[in-house]
Amino acid sequence: MDVEKNDCKLDLILNNSLPTLTKELEWLEETISFRLKDYFEQITTGHLPLMPDLKKNDSYYAQFILHHELEEIDRLVMIIALAPHLRPSIFDIFFTKNKQYDRYYAEFGGVKGEKHNGFLPTGETSAFIIAGSDLIRRFELYKCFEEEHVLAQQNIISIGFTNEHEPIWSGELIASKEFLSNLTLNQPFKPRFSPTFPAQLLTTRLEWSDAIFEPKLLKDIGHIKTWINNEKEIMRNADLRKYLKKGYRALFYGPPGTGKSMTAALLGKSENLDVYRVDLSSVVSKFIGETEKNLANIFKIAENKGWVLFFDEADALFSKRMSTQSSNDMFANQQVSYLLQRIEDFDGIAILASNFKDNIDDAFLRRFQSIVYFPKPDQSMMVKLWEKYFSMYDIENIDFDKIANKYEISGGSMLNVLRYCAIQATNRTSGKVLEKDVIDAIKKEYDKEGQTI
Repeated sequence: MDVEKNDCKLDLILNNSLPTLTKELEWLEETISFRLKDYFEQITTGHLPLMPDLKKNDSYYAQFILHHELEEIDRLVMIIALAPHLRPSIFDIFFTKNKQYDRYYAEFGGVKGEKHNGFLPTGETSAFIIAGSDLIRRFELYKCFEEEHVLAQQNIISIGFTNEHEPIWSGELIASKEFLSNLTLNQPFKPRFSPTFPAQLLTTRLEWSDAIFEPKLLKDIGHIKTWINNEKEIMRNADLRKYLKKGYRALFYGPPGTGKSMTAALLGKSENLDVYRVDLSSVVSKFIGETEKNLANIFKIAENKGWVLFFDEADALFSKRMSTQSSNDMFANQQVSYLLQRIEDFDGIAILASNFKDNIDDAFLRRFQSIVYFPKPDQSMMVKLWEKYFSMYDIENIDFDKIANKYEISGGSMLNVLRYCAIQATNRTSGKVLEKDVIDAIKKEYDKEGQTI
């Protein structure tokens, strides 16, 4: 996968960016003073104050600007968006009211946060500071928010959502948490699950050597790994680019506990890519109405950072498409349609996990590059799994062949059995695991499923 597509995989430089940001904030204050004097006194005093010279400045902030050759407008948009996080009082002057109308100046834009007591700049605020009444310069500012611009590509700055009938500049000017983390903490941003970010980092302590797969399954996984490692070279071919989209979409399907999530985590670990798990049942049921906004944020960051997106519980997604008994169901279907289209347009690695392939309509099924089946392990594989999981114990007196033949159990449930046996072993002076422990634990797993042995 072309993780380097935006050529901004700069190593985080340990030199602190805060002294540089202090100078940028001083420049912003001078620029605001200039603009207000120009606006109220109607006296053109020349050009905006000169921006600080960042040559020979090795801070992360300066290197980012120099690397991408950002101009005056770009830098001002960045520092305007960052200012509420660094020096919120810088915008207090914009609380000035127009005495003639007893209201705030529309030209200043801005909004007041729910908990933040200061002035939050909007696109209109940046347009006023940077362009004033100069329409040509105002429309140059639009370029900073186009998808092709580096500030959008790198998920640095964005404009918040507005009502359809309101000007785009009414949205808040947003500095991404990712960029803030890089600047202030000198470390990459690892977002956590929240109502506005319904995804979480998926990790594993396992290695490929800890997993036991059928040959066909290994071959299918290897195909995905080959794409990840060679996408850049493949897509460099101009003829191929005419026919092939960037990115890769895979469907993992099969019974629960057969290793779908583990495989996604191992793919990320072995290829040095972060994997973020999106719980679709949570998204569709709890965040209806906010789905597009929240998922757009996930996709935007994922494309910038080269994440693998793993959509778990995809059955909940497709069942929503099949039932339209109420207006809520119809609205949910609109959200689902948006998600499916966004997955198709995603230029990274997207993996959907489902228990049943038949739940997915053929039209979307054809859009997957790989459909990978995770079967229940057969008896020989079960024996290998039992032996691998219990390899740290003396298992001479445990007949795993007999256990594998008699009891059908998923890989995930086998780990629960291992935990139970580990607890039992600590109660013995010998520290041994007995066959009785294994069978008792299997019975507990059967009870969970309402099954009898």
